[in-house]
Amino acid sequence: MSAKTASVGADAPDFTLPRDGGGSVTLSHLRPGKVVLYFYPKDDTPGCTLEAQDFTALKSQFDANGTTVIGISKDSAAKHDKFCKKYGLSVTLASDENGSTCEDYGVWTEKSMYGKTYMGIERTTFLIDGTGKIARIWNKVSVKGHADEVLEAARAL
Repeated sequence: MSAKTASVGADAPDFTLPRDGGGSVTLSHLRPGKVVLYFYPKDDTPGCTLEAQDFTALKSQFDANGTTVIGISKDSAAKHDKFCKKYGLSVTLASDENGSTCEDYGVWTEKSMYGKTYMGIERTTFLIDGTGKIARIWNKVSVKGHADEVLEAARAL
């Protein structure tokens, strides 16, 4: 298990990460807007692609609600660029290659598949309010319908 775990009501750990399209994204610079951070295992895999496509499909509605959507994985910014181009993604994708932000949010965990254990990102989404506090957390996300559920929660915030 991770040494740190972000929790509802706590300050969201700040970060500055390289992003798709060049440049970087800093969480605290997005205030007073709301932010959806969705951590996902890997670019261009079935569940991760569907999740990114679902958030992209709802991007204009998140924007209208004053909510920025950021996907975070350990893939490089260059890999994010290819992923965005291949699928026409418009949400921001941030690169946490060294894993420090994943650690800060407690999503870098031991996983198991086919009897083997390994470390990886647990698909988790955080909704952060305009003051930088974590308002809601979705753990072990099931992708189908998830982006819609997050949008409803953002609208209610």
